[in-house]
Amino acid sequence: MKLGIPKETVAGESRVATTPDIVKKLAAAGIEVLLERGAGDASHFVDDAFVEAGATLTDRATALGADIVAKVRKPDADQVSLMREGAIYIGYTETCDEDPVISAMHARGITVLSMERIPRISRAQSMDALSSQSNIAGYRAVIEAASHFGRFIPLMMTSAGSAKPARVVVLGAGVAGLQAIATARRLGGDVHAYDVRPETREQIASLGAKYIDLDLGEGGAGEGGYAKELSEEGKAKQQAMLADELAKAHIIITTALIPCRPAPTLITEDVVKRMREGSVIVDLAAATGGNCPLTEADKVVVKHGVILVGFTNYPSMMPSDASAFYAKNVANLLDIMLDRSGDTPVLKDLDEDEITRAAQLKAPGA
Repeated sequence: MKLGIPKETVAGESRVATTPDIVKKLAAAGIEVLLERGAGDASHFVDDAFVEAGATLTDRATALGADIVAKVRKPDADQVSLMREGAIYIGYTETCDEDPVISAMHARGITVLSMERIPRISRAQSMDALSSQSNIAGYRAVIEAASHFGRFIPLMMTSAGSAKPARVVVLGAGVAGLQAIATARRLGGDVHAYDVRPETREQIASLGAKYIDLDLGEGGAGEGGYAKELSEEGKAKQQAMLADELAKAHIIITTALIPCRPAPTLITEDVVKRMREGSVIVDLAAATGGNCPLTEADKVVVKHGVILVGFTNYPSMMPSDASAFYAKNVANLLDIMLDRSGDTPVLKDLDEDEITRAAQLKAPGA
């Protein structure tokens, strides 16, 4: 069984789908790892370390021609043309609608295992790349906020005077939001948080933050642990009730996302106008329109004196750990895909396991 690891080619992407530590375990299990030369350079994993762990260095075509191809980002059309008919692709698919690249893979008989479709069940937690990478994003978002904020985050007392702790508001208490809360608390911030799902109250409190309690008259809990979209009346009420809390913030971290939908607007332009000069908004929903309409994807801009940070790939800002987490997610997925009882690994029926069955992105009508 050959596993191909090509180098990521999307602009700004610095992660790699495996690491030397994982290669060593895969090689011991009888999986031959074909790694494109330089695939780990951007994440600080050099070729020599992969070779020492048991990988074979190859060119891109050979890596893409393996039995199983693992990537971080979705391949482009040229890469799909190099993949073997009947192969298996593991990675992000980055689509909610019909996609020509996914269609091209289906046309070549390639089985597509989407990391976004890993079900959020206990048994699949170790394969949940969305969670592992969101965890990193939540941490890094606070670091970015601190770097752009022109004041201290913790209480500071010196002979020259004292500074009060920054008021940090985190919107959304999913994986990214909870990590942002924890990180901001570790930095000494006065942290407040809000989520449309009332069951997050205890999680927020457990991290030492204050829960922003809004009575919207409807719940926001959706399927699979995600939030669902509120009604138009609920959205309007939410914006109005949040406005005063947000206007008092020094730093706002927004993480509110709805799968396959535009990001909900939580911070209006009127709220931004009311915020203090030099305040910071880090909008983790920038890739899907932003929780603030003034956010610009992959840019840092100043609007009405407020700094808006709209980066869309925080895990790539921490490529070594992000790659290590992702590589472990992939390896754990391979564990349930392959039968290793014999001399060589054999692929199982992917429809027989609830995780691999749910992860498959099948062609329409299949």
